[in-house]
Amino acid sequence: MARFRIAWLPGDGIGPEVMSAARIVLDALSFDAEYVPADIGWACWQAEGDPLPERTLGLLRRTDCALLGAVTSKPGDDAERELAPHLRATGLRYFSPIVRLRQTLDLHTNLRPCRAYPGNPSNVRDDVDLVVFRENTEGLYGGIEWYPLPRPLAEQMAAPRTGHPGRMRPWLERGLGNVALSTRLMSRQGCERICRNAFAYARQHGRRRVTLVEKPNVLRETGGLMTTTFRAVAEGFPGIEATEANVDAACMWLVQEPGRYDVLVAENMFGDVISDLGAGLAGGLGYACSANLGDEYAVFEPSHGSAPDIAGTGTANPVAMILTARMMLEWLGETRLASRLEQAVAGAIADGRVDEILGRGPAQRTATDAVAAEIAGRITS
Repeated sequence: MARFRIAWLPGDGIGPEVMSAARIVLDALSFDAEYVPADIGWACWQAEGDPLPERTLGLLRRTDCALLGAVTSKPGDDAERELAPHLRATGLRYFSPIVRLRQTLDLHTNLRPCRAYPGNPSNVRDDVDLVVFRENTEGLYGGIEWYPLPRPLAEQMAAPRTGHPGRMRPWLERGLGNVALSTRLMSRQGCERICRNAFAYARQHGRRRVTLVEKPNVLRETGGLMTTTFRAVAEGFPGIEATEANVDAACMWLVQEPGRYDVLVAENMFGDVISDLGAGLAGGLGYACSANLGDEYAVFEPSHGSAPDIAGTGTANPVAMILTARMMLEWLGETRLASRLEQAVAGAIADGRVDEILGRGPAQRTATDAVAAEIAGRITS
């Protein structure tokens, strides 16, 4: 019997391809695992009206963790049109399977390292080595939205109150279908958990500074709650510097002076934005790995999307998926294998054997073979 059971979720587009690359590398490491395939993604939505079937959730609960390739998501109207004919006009509404996974399994922490590996010609900056902690279940991605607006909610929005003298009234007078609303939900518990995880990580990994990325001068209530919670948590970690930055300023400084940041913590959407910016500086999404972590379960996925335009061409960069597998190994306690895998990736990049430039030959196979060969060389040396 294998030591670990891994839920295997290839998903859509390039997902199956990069997952195959990860499997080659994991096998080269002799990682002792059983890989259990499960369904997720756009094909499930089209055929069943559910991109995350209940059978998949049940399977996940019988495994140690999950490795996910990529899934396609589209706006509601497009999703409705692409349903199987017998499912259209039945009231089904598309909801992101990734968001649902995070919320159903309480995968509250999204961890995204952004590291520029030496020798990578795609690095915009060579001095990037930071980690983003993104709250994963709340914020603007919490999924609480209305369109059209319910009348009681519209009446509240149109009523004058301090600082908001009924400015929505002219728009709402044109009908409830004239306004859509997405809410930014923040709880004290959610804010405290993500901030505490960021500080704990910094202490465990010898990081010197944790920076909160927010916008409390405009988003006074939700941003204010996150800010006061961050400051309270910081008091319990006196050896780590705690700083704060507005999200717009943080984006500017990430480009101009990324070395001023070490560990960054943010709510859901802001964390999404700054982690992609960090990834862009450090080679692009082809090198960006991530982990969705809960107290008892985790789902690991690269930060890139399903890229349907290049699916099947062999040009998708598998390194993000391979580095995501490294994060999985570390979470499972296989720290020696995780270290060996990262060293192999770094070595292959430094030697110029990872051709990630899309459209220039079989980049996917070239990169995978380079990393596997690096692993073999390190095992025999």
